[in-house]
Amino acid sequence: MNSLDVTEYFATLAALPGRVEISDRAGAAVDLSDFYAKVIAWCRQTHDSGNTIHLVGNGGSAAIASHMATDFCKNGGLRARAHNDASMLTCLANDYAYEEVFSRQLAMHARPGDLVLAISSSGKSKSILNAVKAARAQRCRVVTLSGFHSDNPLRELGDLNAFAPAAEYGFVEIAHLTLVHAMVDLANGWSAWPANERTVPSRAVTVATLEA
Repeated sequence: MNSLDVTEYFATLAALPGRVEISDRAGAAVDLSDFYAKVIAWCRQTHDSGNTIHLVGNGGSAAIASHMATDFCKNGGLRARAHNDASMLTCLANDYAYEEVFSRQLAMHARPGDLVLAISSSGKSKSILNAVKAARAQRCRVVTLSGFHSDNPLRELGDLNAFAPAAEYGFVEIAHLTLVHAMVDLANGWSAWPANERTVPSRAVTVATLEA
Protein backbone atom coordinates (compact mmCIF):
# COMPACT_ATOMS: atom_id res chain seq x y z
CA MET A 1 0.00 0.00 0.00
CA ASN A 2 1.41 3.40 -0.91
CA SER A 3 0.69 6.81 0.56
CA LEU A 4 -1.91 7.53 -2.12
CA ASP A 5 -3.90 4.44 -1.07
CA VAL A 6 -3.84 5.58 2.56
CA THR A 7 -4.95 9.08 1.63
CA GLU A 8 -7.82 7.75 -0.46
CA TYR A 9 -8.82 5.34 2.30
CA PHE A 10 -9.20 8.06 4.91
CA ALA A 11 -10.78 10.50 2.47
CA THR A 12 -13.40 7.89 1.59
CA LEU A 13 -14.00 7.06 5.25
CA ALA A 14 -14.27 10.74 6.24
CA ALA A 15 -16.83 11.44 3.55
CA LEU A 16 -19.08 8.47 4.33
CA PRO A 17 -21.17 9.89 7.23
CA GLY A 18 -22.16 12.82 5.03
CA ARG A 19 -23.26 10.42 2.29
CA VAL A 20 -25.59 8.42 4.52
CA GLU A 21 -29.08 8.10 3.06
CA ILE A 22 -32.02 8.66 5.41
CA SER A 23 -35.54 7.44 4.71
CA ASP A 24 -38.79 7.16 6.61
CA ARG A 25 -41.05 4.15 7.00
CA ALA A 26 -42.66 4.81 3.63
CA GLY A 27 -39.28 4.94 1.93
CA ALA A 28 -39.33 8.70 1.36
CA ALA A 29 -36.02 10.55 1.61
CA VAL A 30 -35.41 12.56 4.78
CA ASP A 31 -32.91 15.41 5.14
CA LEU A 32 -30.03 14.65 7.52
CA SER A 33 -30.79 17.71 9.64
CA ASP A 34 -34.44 16.67 9.92
CA PHE A 35 -33.33 13.17 10.88
CA TYR A 36 -31.34 14.50 13.82
CA ALA A 37 -34.04 16.95 14.87
CA LYS A 38 -36.57 14.11 15.03
CA VAL A 39 -34.31 11.52 16.67
CA ILE A 40 -33.05 13.94 19.32
CA ALA A 41 -36.64 14.99 20.08
CA TRP A 42 -37.63 11.32 20.36
CA CYS A 43 -34.71 10.62 22.71
CA ARG A 44 -35.71 13.47 24.99
CA GLN A 45 -39.39 12.53 24.90
CA THR A 46 -38.51 8.93 25.69
CA HIS A 47 -36.46 9.89 28.73
CA ASP A 48 -38.78 12.63 29.99
CA SER A 49 -41.76 10.26 29.92
CA GLY A 50 -39.90 7.68 32.04
CA ASN A 51 -39.21 5.41 29.09
CA THR A 52 -35.98 3.85 27.80
CA ILE A 53 -33.77 3.95 24.71
CA HIS A 54 -32.78 0.38 23.75
CA LEU A 55 -29.81 -0.44 21.50
CA VAL A 56 -29.23 -3.80 19.80
CA GLY A 57 -26.52 -5.09 17.49
CA ASN A 58 -24.21 -8.03 16.81
CA GLY A 59 -20.41 -8.11 16.80
CA GLY A 60 -19.02 -4.68 16.00
CA SER A 61 -22.57 -3.33 16.12
CA ALA A 62 -22.90 -4.76 19.64
CA ALA A 63 -19.83 -2.77 20.63
CA ILE A 64 -21.47 0.35 19.19
CA ALA A 65 -24.65 -0.44 21.15
CA SER A 66 -22.74 -0.82 24.43
CA HIS A 67 -20.57 2.23 23.83
CA MET A 68 -23.47 4.47 22.94
CA ALA A 69 -25.82 3.24 25.67
CA THR A 70 -23.11 4.36 28.09
CA ASP A 71 -22.75 7.74 26.38
CA PHE A 72 -26.50 8.30 26.20
CA CYS A 73 -26.64 7.82 29.97
CA LYS A 74 -23.42 9.48 31.11
CA ASN A 75 -22.99 12.28 28.60
CA GLY A 76 -26.54 12.76 27.38
CA GLY A 77 -28.44 12.26 30.62
CA LEU A 78 -30.79 9.95 28.73
CA ARG A 79 -32.03 6.60 30.02
CA ALA A 80 -30.57 3.90 27.75
CA ARG A 81 -29.47 0.27 27.79
CA ALA A 82 -27.79 -2.20 25.45
CA HIS A 83 -28.95 -5.81 25.51
CA ASN A 84 -25.52 -7.42 25.30
CA ASP A 85 -25.13 -9.17 28.66
CA ALA A 86 -23.16 -12.35 27.93
CA SER A 87 -25.14 -14.56 30.31
CA MET A 88 -28.45 -13.43 28.87
CA LEU A 89 -27.31 -13.81 25.26
CA THR A 90 -25.92 -17.31 25.78
CA CYS A 91 -28.94 -18.39 27.82
CA LEU A 92 -31.44 -17.31 25.17
CA ALA A 93 -29.33 -18.63 22.30
CA ASN A 94 -28.95 -22.00 24.03
CA ASP A 95 -32.55 -22.40 25.17
CA TYR A 96 -34.27 -20.92 22.12
CA ALA A 97 -32.25 -19.69 19.11
CA TYR A 98 -29.73 -16.95 18.49
CA GLU A 99 -32.27 -15.24 16.25
CA GLU A 100 -34.35 -14.57 19.39
CA VAL A 101 -31.69 -13.17 21.73
CA PHE A 102 -32.83 -9.56 21.33
CA SER A 103 -36.51 -10.05 20.54
CA ARG A 104 -37.10 -11.95 23.78
CA GLN A 105 -35.34 -9.26 25.80
CA LEU A 106 -37.37 -6.50 24.17
CA ALA A 107 -40.58 -8.46 24.69
CA MET A 108 -39.69 -8.49 28.40
CA HIS A 109 -38.23 -5.01 28.91
CA ALA A 110 -39.58 -2.69 26.20
CA ARG A 111 -42.67 -0.62 26.90
CA PRO A 112 -44.94 1.55 24.74
CA GLY A 113 -43.17 4.83 24.09
CA ASP A 114 -39.65 3.36 24.24
CA LEU A 115 -37.18 4.01 21.43
CA VAL A 116 -35.18 1.17 19.83
CA LEU A 117 -31.98 1.75 17.84
CA ALA A 118 -31.42 -1.36 15.69
CA ILE A 119 -27.91 -1.61 14.23
CA SER A 120 -26.84 -4.10 11.55
CA SER A 121 -24.09 -3.59 8.97
CA SER A 122 -25.78 -5.91 6.48
CA GLY A 123 -29.34 -5.08 7.46
CA LYS A 124 -30.05 -8.80 7.19
CA SER A 125 -29.29 -10.15 10.68
CA LYS A 126 -32.29 -12.21 11.76
CA SER A 127 -31.73 -11.36 15.41
CA ILE A 128 -32.02 -7.65 14.59
CA LEU A 129 -35.00 -8.06 12.26
CA ASN A 130 -36.78 -10.04 14.98
CA ALA A 131 -35.87 -7.37 17.52
CA VAL A 132 -37.63 -4.76 15.41
CA LYS A 133 -40.73 -6.96 15.18
CA ALA A 134 -40.73 -7.30 18.96
CA ALA A 135 -40.29 -3.54 19.33
CA ARG A 136 -43.28 -2.95 17.07
CA ALA A 137 -45.36 -5.39 19.10
CA GLN A 138 -44.49 -3.33 22.19
CA ARG A 139 -45.45 -0.09 20.37
CA CYS A 140 -41.93 1.36 20.38
CA ARG A 141 -40.46 3.85 17.95
CA VAL A 142 -37.66 2.35 15.85
CA VAL A 143 -34.57 3.87 14.23
CA THR A 144 -32.46 1.54 12.07
CA LEU A 145 -28.86 1.78 10.93
CA SER A 146 -27.71 -0.47 8.10
CA GLY A 147 -25.26 -0.67 5.20
CA PHE A 148 -23.94 -2.80 2.32
CA HIS A 149 -26.95 -3.19 0.01
CA SER A 150 -29.52 -0.44 -0.41
CA ASP A 151 -32.39 -2.94 -0.56
CA ASN A 152 -31.60 -4.65 2.75
CA PRO A 153 -34.75 -5.56 4.73
CA LEU A 154 -33.89 -3.63 7.90
CA ARG A 155 -33.94 -0.38 5.97
CA GLU A 156 -37.68 -0.75 5.43
CA LEU A 157 -38.65 -1.36 9.05
CA GLY A 158 -37.80 1.78 11.02
CA ASP A 159 -39.72 4.98 11.54
CA LEU A 160 -36.42 6.48 10.38
CA ASN A 161 -33.69 4.52 8.60
CA ALA A 162 -30.04 5.46 8.10
CA PHE A 163 -28.22 3.60 5.32
CA ALA A 164 -24.43 3.83 4.98
CA PRO A 165 -23.55 3.24 1.31
CA ALA A 166 -20.39 1.17 1.71
CA ALA A 167 -19.40 -2.47 1.28
CA GLU A 168 -16.71 -2.70 3.99
CA TYR A 169 -17.61 -3.63 7.57
CA GLY A 170 -15.15 -1.12 9.00
CA PHE A 171 -16.54 1.76 6.97
CA VAL A 172 -20.15 0.94 7.81
CA GLU A 173 -19.44 0.41 11.51
CA ILE A 174 -17.51 3.66 11.83
CA ALA A 175 -20.27 5.52 9.99
CA HIS A 176 -22.86 4.04 12.36
CA LEU A 177 -20.82 4.94 15.43
CA THR A 178 -20.41 8.48 14.10
CA LEU A 179 -24.14 8.80 13.42
CA VAL A 180 -25.14 7.71 16.92
CA HIS A 181 -22.38 9.74 18.58
CA ALA A 182 -23.77 12.78 16.81
CA MET A 183 -27.16 12.17 18.44
CA VAL A 184 -25.59 12.68 21.86
CA ASP A 185 -23.23 15.49 20.85
CA LEU A 186 -25.86 17.51 18.99
CA ALA A 187 -28.39 16.98 21.77
CA ASN A 188 -25.82 18.49 24.12
CA GLY A 189 -25.52 21.60 21.96
CA TRP A 190 -22.30 20.83 20.09
CA SER A 191 -20.91 23.58 17.91
CA ALA A 192 -17.71 23.82 15.88
CA TRP A 193 -14.62 25.19 17.58
CA PRO A 194 -13.91 28.82 16.66
CA ALA A 195 -11.34 29.16 13.88
CA ASN A 196 -8.61 30.18 16.33
CA GLU A 197 -9.34 27.32 18.78
CA ARG A 198 -9.37 24.28 16.50
CA THR A 199 -6.70 22.34 18.35
CA VAL A 200 -7.75 19.51 20.62
CA PRO A 201 -7.87 20.70 24.26
CA SER A 202 -5.49 19.09 26.72
CA ARG A 203 -6.78 16.36 29.01
CA ALA A 204 -6.33 18.65 32.01
CA VAL A 205 -8.54 21.30 30.44
CA THR A 206 -11.14 18.69 29.45
CA VAL A 207 -11.31 17.21 32.94
CA ALA A 208 -11.46 20.64 34.54
CA THR A 209 -14.30 21.61 32.23
CA LEU A 210 -16.26 18.44 33.00
CA GLU A 211 -15.80 18.92 36.74
CA ALA A 212 -16.70 22.62 36.71
